[in-house]
Amino acid sequence: MVRVFLSLLVLASMSLVALSPPAAAQNVKQPTATGTRGAAATVDTVATGAAIHILRRGGNATDAAIAAAAVLGVTEPYSCGIGGGGFMLVYDARTRKVTTIDSRETAPLAMNPASFIENGKPLPFADARYSGRSAGVPGTVAGWGTALQRFGSRTFAEVLAPAISTAKRGFVVDQTFVDQTTPNVPYFDDIPSTAVLYLDRDGTPRDVGTSLINPDLARTYERIARLGVKGFYRGPVARAMAATVAKPPVGPGADKTWRPGSMTQKDIRRYTARVRPATEVEFRGTKVFSMGPPSSGGSTVGEALNILKGFEFTGVDRVTALHRFLEASRFSFADRNAFVADPSFYRVPLQGLLSDAFAADRRRLIGESAATSPVAPGDPFKYQSGARASGKPSATVERAGSTTHLTVSDRKGNIVSYTFTIESTGGNGIVVPGWGFLLNNELTDFNYDSTSHPNRVEGGKRPRSSIAPTIVTRDGAPFLALGSPGGSTIITTVLQVLFERIQLGRPLVDAVAAPRAAQRNTASASAEPAFIAAPEAAALAQRGHKFTNGGEIGAVTGIEFGDGGRVTAVAEPFRRGGGSAMVVRANR
Repeated sequence: MVRVFLSLLVLASMSLVALSPPAAAQNVKQPTATGTRGAAATVDTVATGAAIHILRRGGNATDAAIAAAAVLGVTEPYSCGIGGGGFMLVYDARTRKVTTIDSRETAPLAMNPASFIENGKPLPFADARYSGRSAGVPGTVAGWGTALQRFGSRTFAEVLAPAISTAKRGFVVDQTFVDQTTPNVPYFDDIPSTAVLYLDRDGTPRDVGTSLINPDLARTYERIARLGVKGFYRGPVARAMAATVAKPPVGPGADKTWRPGSMTQKDIRRYTARVRPATEVEFRGTKVFSMGPPSSGGSTVGEALNILKGFEFTGVDRVTALHRFLEASRFSFADRNAFVADPSFYRVPLQGLLSDAFAADRRRLIGESAATSPVAPGDPFKYQSGARASGKPSATVERAGSTTHLTVSDRKGNIVSYTFTIESTGGNGIVVPGWGFLLNNELTDFNYDSTSHPNRVEGGKRPRSSIAPTIVTRDGAPFLALGSPGGSTIITTVLQVLFERIQLGRPLVDAVAAPRAAQRNTASASAEPAFIAAPEAAALAQRGHKFTNGGEIGAVTGIEFGDGGRVTAVAEPFRRGGGSAMVVRANR
């Protein structure tokens, strides 16, 4: 306790000191870069710079991706970090194969379908989220370890060095960071370890332009750099996580109820990242690879693309094209909500969901006018033997959530497309005392209001995700790599960018910038203001589509691969404050 108190005291005093940001942070943020010998795109200039730093010193795409991810754990702590999990796609240029690494969080063994139910009713989302109960066993560090072991060329110490430096030297707080902090203030101020890191002494968010350092996180990274994966899943970090979940470290003036969770050191110690086959569909002369269950990203994007490829688009106007995109998303979401869960606990009919015959069944239901949601799920089991399951909309289908995505390539043509998260913006709101990272609230991604749904809460289970890191090949060679944050809007965002780029032929930079709409089998599609204001939205309304303001949707980063090793890295031009794209050698 003395060590934790002293650590918090030092952090509180040091975080008020104006520090010079790392050199990478002084680079001008640009959303697009073209060149050779590798590229990186993230939401943050410091993280992108860390990836390029590793690439320029001979590291490969996996090394660079983990370096960038670790920096994002410092500079984007409300979206990602070692207290969460994610999904990574790796393209090996030597074998031309795509491998996926599942580092999704798991429910503690003691959890059961009634874990979020009190007095016969499911907990309200905020009560479930801001608690020890919502935290799954983190998988990020195990995922990094698996990726480095299988595909990396550098040590943990080498790839974590930029993040350790960033945590010690600090990063500059911007308006986006303040905006993300503000809605969390009523909860952050209950937890001293969180408040001392992310709030000023008066209980308000850190001021724009100040520098925020995190020496506790630097110490955690140093332990992982020295000991590897076991430095996180065993010893003092694991003990602190288990204790934090079992008894959330609330302060004496806390005005919220923080329910305990059941995570133990045994749960933490037994965690493993899993290598799984990628989903694969063909679309307009390309092969699209993504993440399979327990993520619904690859199956839902893949099903929608299969529906769309059966339509003729020659001579079709943009309104009709967008109508088909929205309807394909509507019907594939109905199937996603009913049939996707952790494959270790439920036989997901993935073959059926991704079959052309099932897509044809669903396509026949799409007419010239919008269907009325919720539409019923189809029957993928006709195309795959197995037990049937009842389905209903997910408890999380409406929540956009947070998360971050990064895309990296190297001079040999290796690629990493990686999305990782702590779920909601700020996770469960609890910084592990003495170790500087927020815990996730991923277990609210279960259908926690149900005791029968395939995605119900069960001990050791991984909740369904919407994460969809994607790699696209054409004629056997890499063509695109991309992904996005955004909760269930990840699926619609990735689908729309692929549709705009491959089907409609828009340049990747324009496909990323285009206004977005997300139809997730709901009465109204969420849409960005620019989409709602466009003439196409009015024409779509005439077809029966309804739109509600969803604010910003997604935050894409991606890379397109050209001839002669030429690459174009693309990040958001304005969403989430704009992203950062860099190349190893810029075109002159």
